[in-house]
Amino acid sequence: MPLENITHVTGTAVVVPGHDIDTDRIIPARFMKCVTFDGLGAYLFHDVRFEQDGASKNHPLDKPDHTGATILFSGRNFGCGSSREHAPQALQKFGIRAVVAESFAEIFAGNCTTLGMPCVMLSETDLGKFTEIINRNPSTKIEINLDNSTVSGGGHTATFQMKGGAREALQKGEWDALGQLLDGLPNVHRLVQQLHYA
Repeated sequence: MPLENITHVTGTAVVVPGHDIDTDRIIPARFMKCVTFDGLGAYLFHDVRFEQDGASKNHPLDKPDHTGATILFSGRNFGCGSSREHAPQALQKFGIRAVVAESFAEIFAGNCTTLGMPCVMLSETDLGKFTEIINRNPSTKIEINLDNSTVSGGGHTATFQMKGGAREALQKGEWDALGQLLDGLPNVHRLVQQLHYA
């Protein structure tokens, strides 16, 4: 089944400030006891979003102005710590379609790529400018353009950095390695039959 060619992600954004936000903060380990990833979005950033009694801590994700945001902005070394794939899954199930940060943990960024979720890197200065824009006007549309490597919105445009292989895989619709393997099964079966009858 052909995968989507991901060249643009456009939507409103939310800023989750901080550096070294690890995967246990993104999705606490106790919520990983699941058969499928469905439902993980409800537990995204759980321990910094909710009190023990379930009351809101007024986390940026829960502010009405950011309802429906599909692009998440954060700081340096986002997704560090455990390599758990539940972290990008929780982001995706919540509705996040791309993450913009100063830098990423490599395994986390790779796991995001296999979900079709771009992880793009901006300078600290440009992140600061977009943070101001988003916080001042949460309805601002942000566009991530993989073809020309830019993030734009609110009158500001900046060039991002991204792993070349990940960018190309997204653009060409080759971001799901497992999907590509499954698509190749008919060719494997044909080859096995040819070898069997040779």
